[in-house]
Amino acid sequence: MYRLGIDLGGTNIVAGVVDEEYNIIAKASCKTCVPRPESDICDSMAEVALKACEKAKISIDDVESIGIGVPGAVNPKTGVIEYSANLFFHNWEVVKMMEERLNKKVIIENDANAAALGEYLAGSAKGAKNAIAITLGTGVGGGIIINGKIYSGSNYAGAELGHMVIVKDGKECGCGRKGCWEAYASATGLINLTKQKILSEKLDFSYMLKICDNDINKVNGKTPFDAAAAGDPDAQEVLNEYFGYLATGLVNIINIFQPDVLCIGGGISNQGENLLAPLRAIIEKERYTKHNAKQTLLCTCSLGNDAGIIGAAFLD
Repeated sequence: MYRLGIDLGGTNIVAGVVDEEYNIIAKASCKTCVPRPESDICDSMAEVALKACEKAKISIDDVESIGIGVPGAVNPKTGVIEYSANLFFHNWEVVKMMEERLNKKVIIENDANAAALGEYLAGSAKGAKNAIAITLGTGVGGGIIINGKIYSGSNYAGAELGHMVIVKDGKECGCGRKGCWEAYASATGLINLTKQKILSEKLDFSYMLKICDNDINKVNGKTPFDAAAAGDPDAQEVLNEYFGYLATGLVNIINIFQPDVLCIGGGISNQGENLLAPLRAIIEKERYTKHNAKQTLLCTCSLGNDAGIIGAAFLD
């Protein structure tokens, strides 16, 4: 028997057929094209689900259940997406609508939680009892697995790790608070730090700007890493500041949860040890459990975008 996972994102809808060994047999996708009516998006999800089954050379009847990972506040118990800023919907009864279309059991979960479950089942956190996955993207997503189960709080809105404050009265965050970890540690935060350094009045020449074809709008999360690797001290200053902000949040998480594994995903995680080594050095100095024999393993996520599909497929 197979399961089917759907990653409903603000840009793309991706469906994958997953076997019992957590292997994705086939995938299909389409553009989300929001905003548009709920029924239209459900039609698109049903279409990509059936297309994925077709590619896997199976029938929808061979699928045991369907899981959907969605950004925003999701209530798995009621099957309702209570709020999703990226999808422009409020109180969307998505489970009911999808079950009507596919005549299969459908389960929903926050996309970061689904991705964390995927890493726990088949990725970097496989074999752990307690694990946390962080995604560094436009914001900072978080998923918490405790004793093999997703922790989402009493109202299914827990694990918003990006919205702990690390700088009192700091930068304004999209959530409305000031000083949130997301405002500093996301890929967006790193890009903003890089641009601020480039535009600094004391900076007569910027190698970071040069490798972006002198177009500041081309700055991305790789820019300071590439420039620092080439020996640019200004880029290294940017990275050192960024590592400090990122590590502050990671230490907080480790001190609170003491997970077996804390894995980092998102495009910035592609930097591997260039990212992890300086973070480990800061964590080693600042963590509360300096003298404990067992320590949290810090690593990068290994499944990429497939984590959300695999995790969604195995929701229960």
